[in-house]
Order: sequence, then C-alpha cells, then structure tokens
Amino acid sequence: MADIVDTAVNAGSFNTLVAAVKAANLVDTLKGAGPFTVFAPTDEAFAKLPKGTVDALLNDIPQLTKILTYHVVSGKVLSKDVVKLKSATTVEGTDVKIDASNGVKINDATVTTPDVATDNGVIHVIDTVLIPA
Repeated sequence: MADIVDTAVNAGSFNTLVAAVKAANLVDTLKGAGPFTVFAPTDEAFAKLPKGTVDALLNDIPQLTKILTYHVVSGKVLSKDVVKLKSATTVEGTDVKIDASNGVKINDATVTTPDVATDNGVIHVIDTVLIPA
C-alpha cells in the first residue's frame, strides 16, 4: 500500500492538493509514520474557490500551511468512527464540525469517498476546500 501523498498522486484527482502540500513543505510529514486522517479536497473542490485564490495561497506559505493542516486530524479515523463524532480537532489546532445526519459533512464539505486506505492513515475525499475561521 502507498502512503497518503503517493495515494493522492496516484489517484490523479488531487493535483492541486499535492502541489499545495509540496509548496508548504508538508510532504515529509504526510509520508511520516502517522497515522493521519486527511479530508482531501479534489481538484474540482479547489476550482470552486474564487479565481486567484490558489495562486495567492501558493505565495503565502504560512496561510497555505494553516489551511492544509486544517484538513488533517491525528490518528486513523474511519467513517464508522466519524459518524459518531460532532467535531474533530485538526492538526491546525481548531475543530471541524461533523454532521452525519444526511451523508457525512465536514463543515460545509461533503465526503464523497470515505475510507481510502493508506500505509499511514486514511483519506476521506471531500468536495469543498475547508477554510479555518
């Protein structure tokens, strides 16, 4: 099995996320032992951001790092566990809201593909980029 970064690269639908992770120097962290739970926005999710946002973030590494770490929770949290939670504390330090009443939503993002297994954790694919308050 591949780690979180290689799994995202191999999927082919996370090119923007992978570029952002590289720009923020988080590759080694996300290839580390973990385990990590990553709420991974697709390229389509990044495309929904206002025009120029991604380029601006790639030039503001502290803000980019804050946003990326807001998509990561320490530990391996599978969907069967996520549905029992109301919130989770991210690596960034603040919480995301979890609503499992109709599918699973993380803040305003819908989980489109849960439980993508990796060597060092799990990826839940989401349709919207999470922005910390």
